[in-house]
Amino acid sequence: MAKAKTNYTCSECGGVSNKWTGQCGACQQWNTMVETVMETGGGNNRYSNPQHLSLAQTAPVLSLQDIDALDVPRFPTGIEEFDRVLGGGLVAGGVVLIGGDPGIGKSTLLLQALAHMSHAKSVLYVSGEESGAQIALRAKRLAIDARDLKLQAEIQLEKVLGTLADLKPQVAVIDSIQTMYSDALSSAPGSVAQVRECAAQLTRMAKQSGITIILVGHVTKEGALAGPRVLEHIVDTVLYFEGDNHSSYRLVRAIKNRFGAVNELGVFAMTDKGLKGVSNPSALFLSQHDNQVPGSCVMVTQEGTRPLLVEIQALVDASHLPNARRLSVGLEQNRLAMLLAVLHRHAGIAAFDQDVFINAVGGVKITEPAADLAVLLAINSSMRSKALPRGFVVFGEVGLAGEIRPAPRGQERLREAAKLGFSIAMIPKANAPKQPIEGITIVAVERIDDAFNKLRELQ
Repeated sequence: MAKAKTNYTCSECGGVSNKWTGQCGACQQWNTMVETVMETGGGNNRYSNPQHLSLAQTAPVLSLQDIDALDVPRFPTGIEEFDRVLGGGLVAGGVVLIGGDPGIGKSTLLLQALAHMSHAKSVLYVSGEESGAQIALRAKRLAIDARDLKLQAEIQLEKVLGTLADLKPQVAVIDSIQTMYSDALSSAPGSVAQVRECAAQLTRMAKQSGITIILVGHVTKEGALAGPRVLEHIVDTVLYFEGDNHSSYRLVRAIKNRFGAVNELGVFAMTDKGLKGVSNPSALFLSQHDNQVPGSCVMVTQEGTRPLLVEIQALVDASHLPNARRLSVGLEQNRLAMLLAVLHRHAGIAAFDQDVFINAVGGVKITEPAADLAVLLAINSSMRSKALPRGFVVFGEVGLAGEIRPAPRGQERLREAAKLGFSIAMIPKANAPKQPIEGITIVAVERIDDAFNKLRELQ
């Protein structure tokens, strides 16, 4: 029997090489080349050779100004926080990819959403990881009405496509894409080729038939979606589940959305009846102190269209090591080193012999630079062992020259802080409102030394 021919495929981008290399020539990632069996593209079924099938009939060439720009109609999932992350709801013919750690609640959330939608729309749940009895037991435990929800336990792609063509559901969930396999390929389920081709065929089915398809994806040890990077490119929306399995709160973040804003955040609480949306997520990220404590500073961060109040905590202590430690949880560690240098150079506060620990309360991850001012004020508060004033909130980016740079959507941040009872806001001068905001006093600053001087006056 002739030996099967093999090649090497990059697990990140799907690039192919006829020999093993330590670095992928397409995406420049190291140690991502995996040996796979070469596929001939054979197969007699009508779904094989997906690369040669067109998504639609040949369309005429038109001028862009002659095309009507129509808003994409949406339909709700029945879960308000999930709709927020999706940009207002699901879109007919759209493909959503949702990933997260095992056991974080992906299947639970989708089962709840399908149960809500099943009363008004035809839905299908395709499970490749659990049997029908297991899903029925989960639905019973969650106490949801799933009488109109159709279920299929299947992992063969051609059978799933046949079911979609026969039932024509309006919404279908594939749980998960890594368990699906196509007869046209001989590689194992979960391989780069299988994931790529199964996702491409399901996407083609969604675009041709108008079925909304939600794909569940596994993640790697690093937290990225498993499979080739092309998986994220071909879908319309990419959502990530975040949060600690030991915590009762879950965050769903939109990384990509062709039909809405990215970086939207949905906050859920895991209960015995499933995931419940949290109407006031700022309360989760603020510690409840009876008295103000040193090293704690509240900031207003922007997650998509939603302003959130998050508490930044700092602990500064004398170092007993030759190299002082710098640890940051929820914020970028390299940025912390930069801010400490700015603190020394432009405010005269040295921390080279101090261990500095920074934490964003509640497990939230802050990626925007508007947290800079809060980090520096928290560090200074911890070093002086003096608490910040009660009802004090800040935001602003700190530049290398010591200037306080403005943050986007400053008015919305201030209104959210005032609504939650904060009375003093230290903000960049460029964000100072022209009209006063009721209930909150604005302290506008231009430089980091100016911020510390005005803070001493308030204390």
